[in-house]
Order: sequence, then structure tokens, then C-alpha cells
Amino acid sequence: MNASDKKKFGRTGLEVTTMGFGTAPIGNQFRAVPEADVRDVIKGAWDAGLRYFDTAPMYGHGLSERRLGEALRAFPRDEYVLSTKVGRLLAPVPKGEMKSFFWVDMPPFEVVHDYSYDGCMRSFEDSLQRLGVSRIDILFIHDIDVFSHGPDLQKQHFRTAMDSGYKALEKLRSEKLVSAIGVGCNEWQVCEAALRERDFDCFLLAGRYTLLEQDALDTFLPLCEERDVAIVLGGGFNSGILATGAVKGAHYNYREAEEPILQRVGKIEAVCREFDVPLAAAALQFVLAHPAIPTNIPGTRTRKHLDQNVALIGHPIPAEFWAALKKQGLIPENAPTPA
Repeated sequence: MNASDKKKFGRTGLEVTTMGFGTAPIGNQFRAVPEADVRDVIKGAWDAGLRYFDTAPMYGHGLSERRLGEALRAFPRDEYVLSTKVGRLLAPVPKGEMKSFFWVDMPPFEVVHDYSYDGCMRSFEDSLQRLGVSRIDILFIHDIDVFSHGPDLQKQHFRTAMDSGYKALEKLRSEKLVSAIGVGCNEWQVCEAALRERDFDCFLLAGRYTLLEQDALDTFLPLCEERDVAIVLGGGFNSGILATGAVKGAHYNYREAEEPILQRVGKIEAVCREFDVPLAAAALQFVLAHPAIPTNIPGTRTRKHLDQNVALIGHPIPAEFWAALKKQGLIPENAPTPA
């Protein structure tokens, strides 16, 4: 497969490239990225044939949207698919008072969670301005999961999103201001609950269907197939370990990986060595074998890593490699694997 291959995006009429471009890193995730590097990596993505770009107000508290919009202005709007998210408004604060676990050198705005109808409409309009565009192709409700809010607050935000915020997205879709609506979060269980309640076109699932985790195969992904709902796969490296391997300090789900995860990745790496397959190539290609997943959006901040990902997604992997993973119980027998 090639990064630039086009695939049907569920029932929406959109087409996305097999590899998209995730823009959390250019929001200065964990470390600052110079403006010149941002322009270079987005141009590199375009030159490689990538035509799907995903962002969010959360990423750098507006920085990612602004940077992406400025870079994409050089390219024809009708030639790419653009997604962003609602659920977080940005409120100004005195410069120097912002602190964040994820973001550095960000604009002086703090996040205010708002999943209401009015909040989602305002978020959509604010994103249009930061991106400098007149339409968004895919609009996700962002992070209505336990990971982001804890169990009690999550229930409140989920209910507000389903009963109020959803109406805003449905209106935008009916007026053709967006082509597809969905939910983007870190838990397939929350995505499945949303799909059973409302008429969503797609989901952005971050890190919960990977070479390490396949629980979503039980009920969620089959439901997506049944309803022709598309999945954007984010976090396919599980925040690092499926790219770096089981090295000291490897990250899994934004934290240092614990011993059971290190051991499991070590076993996968042993199969990789046997068949001369890069671990990262296996991670990128595995998820795309599922019929509900047309695109994988690894985030990157440098042209070098972008070029590596583009090459890895096309790296030849023999069928025997996937069979060996199944034989050793490292992926389930019913997991789709690349042809």
C-alpha cells in the first residue's frame, strides 16, 4: 500500500488518503516546533500525496489550527479533507500564567469544556477563523471519555454532548457546512455508546485499536462495519512504544510503559526480527487492514519522521509474519491483517 492511496470514507462521499497528517505535534506537544519546521513538514506531507489533515482547538490551545491553516493556504481547498473538533472553547488568560502537561510555548488561552449546542456552534465558528477556511469536512466531538474527565464528570459531558451538542453537529451536516460528523476520543467503549445513541458518520479512535490492543474487535468495529461508519485511527504507536520498541523510558499512553507492556512489545519485536519487519511498519499497516479503518494519522513534527512513516506504510510485509503473530497469541485470530 502507499500513503497516498485514496479510500472511501464510510458512507459520507468523502475520500481520504491511507495516511493522513495528525497535527498535535505542531501544536508544540511536549516541545516547541519552529515555524519553519511546521511549514516544511506540511509541505512534505503534501508532496508525499497526503490529502487528509486533522487538527483540534486543544492542540496547542489554538496553535495547531492556526499553523495548519496558514500552511494549507498554499494548496487548493477542494483537493484535501480537513477535520477538527468541538467541545473545547479557548478563553484568554494573562500571558505567562498558562501551564500544561501536553503543550509548551502556547498562546495565552485556557481550555473551557463546553459540549452544549451553543458551545459547539461557537467552537466551529472559532475554528473556521483560526484555520482561515469557510468549511470543515469532518467535525468530531472531542474527548467525552473517562481518560479526559474522570468517571463522574465524563457522564455529565457525554450526556450534554449526546442531548445538546449532537444537535449542533446534525444541523451543520444538514446545512452542508460539514460533510461528516463524529466523536474523537481515547476509548472505543465511549465511541460505541455514542454510535448506539446517535447517527454519527465516523469516529477518531486514539490508541485503542493497535498492534497492542484489539478489544475493539469484539463489538465496536463490527457495529461500524454494519452501519458503514468510518474510523480515523489515531495514536497507532500507543504514544510511542510501537515506534521506539521496548526500550528504557518507552512511552505507552503518554506515560512510561510498565513491565507487562514492555514484555508484550518485546515478543512482537522478536517476530519482527525473525521476518526482518520494522516494528513501526507493522504498527502502521496492521490497523489499515480492518475494513472500517480507511486512514491512519500518525502525528509528526519533522520532515525526517514524516518521510520515515511514508516509507514504512509501504514496506513489504510477508503474510507469514501476521500468521506468526497469531500463532503466538500476540494478535487474535479474527484480527484482519494486510493481504
